[in-house]
Amino acid sequence: MKLVRFYTTKGEIEAELYTEDAPATVENFIELVEDGFYDGLVFHQYVHDTFVKTGCPDADGTGGPGYFIKSELNGMRQLHDIGVLSMCNAGLNTSGSQFVICLDRNNVAHLDGNHTCFGKVRNKSLDELYLIRRFDMIKKAELDELDDTVDPDAID
Repeated sequence: MKLVRFYTTKGEIEAELYTEDAPATVENFIELVEDGFYDGLVFHQYVHDTFVKTGCPDADGTGGPGYFIKSELNGMRQLHDIGVLSMCNAGLNTSGSQFVICLDRNNVAHLDGNHTCFGKVRNKSLDELYLIRRFDMIKKAELDELDDTVDPDAID
């Protein structure tokens, strides 16, 4: 299982990436993380009980990486729910680097079928997620991989 960790001004947020459900989106995201693209970026938008938004190098929602990627909307995990990472777009096939982290299913359900879900915050990080506000920062983003074939309870 591939993970991303965001070290923010409000704490650490860890999310599983949907490598099988949105492979091209995850590949793009991983390349951006490896290039340090998200390091130092702010959450440029916060909508109460809806989402926090980041990934704009201009800190105002107008910027991106300089290219677009294709939308991936047909996977099994394309449901916007609490903690889901979802690519922003201005229409089909116009995502790049900006994404939201959903805060409430009722307020983001309209994104289903329109925006690519590419990961989900793990439960232990939800407290930190709900602290994020506009202009909080991602100090650093880094990747990790967990061996999900090993049962942690079986280890002595």
